[in-house]
Amino acid sequence: MSFLTPEVIFEDDDILVINKPAGLVVHSDGRTKESTLADWLINNYPETRGVGDSWQADSGEVIYRPGIVHRLDRETSGVMVVAKTQESFEDLKQQFKDRRVNKEYRVILNGTFKDEVEGGVIDKPIGKSPSDFRKWSAQPGARGTLREAITEYKILSRVGVGNDGFAYVSARPKTGRTHQIRVHFKAIHHPVLGDKLYGTSKQPNIGIKIPRTMLHAHSIELTNLGGDRVIYVTDIPSDFNDVLKANQLIS
Repeated sequence: MSFLTPEVIFEDDDILVINKPAGLVVHSDGRTKESTLADWLINNYPETRGVGDSWQADSGEVIYRPGIVHRLDRETSGVMVVAKTQESFEDLKQQFKDRRVNKEYRVILNGTFKDEVEGGVIDKPIGKSPSDFRKWSAQPGARGTLREAITEYKILSRVGVGNDGFAYVSARPKTGRTHQIRVHFKAIHHPVLGDKLYGTSKQPNIGIKIPRTMLHAHSIELTNLGGDRVIYVTDIPSDFNDVLKANQLIS
């Protein structure tokens, strides 16, 4: 299998902004051996090797996370910002902690919303799933420490009726919990299309196979070290666009 190469959409002395392709893992989990975004960063930007936080796997292997301040799931495509210096890393880390980084995702959901619903806010704390150690949950019965999680969303288009329909949505997470968007839309009974972990295995009859979890990190807004607010936007990838067109969510 060939390596999935990120697209560089901006860089300066402090940060690197990339468009991560779906299928690329951000960094190793210490158990599986596959090429990761972290490997690509070390190979192409060796100065980032010692930037950020590394950790030691159970095997004793040191897992480098060069300049990585935030992550995207394997099947999620889209924009990520990487710190090239420790100063930038600490600054970005603090911005995420203070919720001064604004992110917008595009997502295709199973099921339509009522016609009068144009958007809303999902304010549901997230804990561990009681049935599957791999999953998180924002539904009754979630276990462990429940952590605040808030997602704002706006419906861009919809097609079909009820559970047989689909909605194309802009989602803005105000917190940064693991799998937050996937878990939140699952909790309101509109799981992300193609999500094998939180969704349904049923393939819609739209003449095209759903290639992955239909979730794309569309833009990120932050403050650079010069004190200016900047925003970086990625194009919607072709596989995502194909599903939108097949669903008649865009023309």
